[in-house]
Amino acid sequence: MRKTVMMAAATAGHAEGGTPLNAFDNALLAAGIGNINLVKISSILPPDIPVVDLPKIKPGALVPTAYAAMTSEVPGETIAAAVGYAVPDDAAKNGVIMEFHGPTTREEAERTIRAMLDEAFRVRGEPIREMKVFAVEHTVERAGCALAAITLLAEEDLV
Repeated sequence: MRKTVMMAAATAGHAEGGTPLNAFDNALLAAGIGNINLVKISSILPPDIPVVDLPKIKPGALVPTAYAAMTSEVPGETIAAAVGYAVPDDAAKNGVIMEFHGPTTREEAERTIRAMLDEAFRVRGEPIREMKVFAVEHTVERAGCALAAITLLAEEDLV
């Protein structure tokens, strides 16, 4: 896969399903990324890449994505997923994406992501220019999923 990443987009969704895999699929659909092929990536945001609202993506596109997903079949359990990114003062340097999921609340997931991004930049010796977190929680009925993702998009991925 050889593409030039032009932008990133963050999204989150949650859903129920008849099985954990159906709940995951339904959460992807709720997040607006259910009809693309996610290629799981590690956590680097290329330098000088804008993070935009999720655009329309071609069905079946292969899209590099950093994501967190939590599924559960425990009725009444609260689950959450979050992703966040931070970029340094120097736009020529890369940003960092962090993912988190667990049997927790949205607020706790957001706090965890912020702490992870702070540590990542402290270790890199870089000041943070911008940080954003996207999180969602879900209370399970039968089989539920909470999902948060940051996609890296090329012009060819867009409708």
